[in-house]
Amino acid sequence: MDASLVIEWVIKSLILIFALLTGFAYLTLYERKALARIQVRIGPNRAGRWGALQPVADGIKLIFKEELIPDRAHKLIFVLAPIITVVPALVILAVVPWGGTMTVFGREISLSLADLNVGILYLLAIASIAVYGIVLAGWASNNKYAMLGGMRSSAQMISYELALGLALIGPIMLAGSMSLQDIVNTQAEIGWFIIYQPLGAIIFWVAALAEVNRAPFDMPEAEQELTAGYHTEYSGMKFALFFMAEYIKMIAVSAIAATLFFGGYRGPFIDTLPWLGPIYLFLKVFILLFGMIWVRATIPRIRYDRLMTFGWKVMLPLALVNVFVTAVVIVLVGG
Repeated sequence: MDASLVIEWVIKSLILIFALLTGFAYLTLYERKALARIQVRIGPNRAGRWGALQPVADGIKLIFKEELIPDRAHKLIFVLAPIITVVPALVILAVVPWGGTMTVFGREISLSLADLNVGILYLLAIASIAVYGIVLAGWASNNKYAMLGGMRSSAQMISYELALGLALIGPIMLAGSMSLQDIVNTQAEIGWFIIYQPLGAIIFWVAALAEVNRAPFDMPEAEQELTAGYHTEYSGMKFALFFMAEYIKMIAVSAIAATLFFGGYRGPFIDTLPWLGPIYLFLKVFILLFGMIWVRATIPRIRYDRLMTFGWKVMLPLALVNVFVTAVVIVLVGG
């Protein structure tokens, strides 16, 4: 294998990881500022100008905070669980294209890490792995509240993953491919898939909120019932890893939604100025993240039995109907 190609992959991987870690830090500030505006408050404004250094202050606090491991916890699994949770969040965006190709120092560089012909399957596989860390964290803590939180998370993931997977079938059928690059290219030809798949986009978005345990689907962490759920016994950097995983997954599902339904990195002048691709994708992710924050500020947490009922009796039938209608329309139009 060409050594320069390996070096290129390593550099792009490091850039992606750095972007996600930096994005996680400042997404917390973005959320706190946006929530403050919605709730007519000021928000963080003490650490640095406009509170810009607040993520740095939070990071330093967590690094030096005392870490405790419960006496009867399974210590190895207790330590590994946060790592198992955060690693899938970091690698899931490997198949999402950030842009086309551009020339750097006379070399053609693809602005994506990996263009798999089964990219959608990769996304579903990696998204399913993250729940193991949450379940193991609840079990290893030897705490009934943490264990209930882990069990809730696994049940919620199974319930909403079905609707999530079915919501992805629409873009696959429209593009005739499971490659995210092909899906983006098809949208450049016929228009954004949100036009053809509005129901699929809504189902994907709601299911994604449930997958990343965001309000109003944050039942695995319900403070009123489970004190903090699966991470009740965690503190310091171990807690920070769970925190990091949730916010990086927010960025990931927003980037996936932008790629599948909103044209991905495509935009005006992208063919002549390929470096605009990452900027367009960033702007779309920024807007979709605000939607997540807005939902958290607006909609209260729903009861657990209603959450499960909504997943099985509303989301799943709607997703099946969407797949059926999409297939029928494609056959009729194609015929």
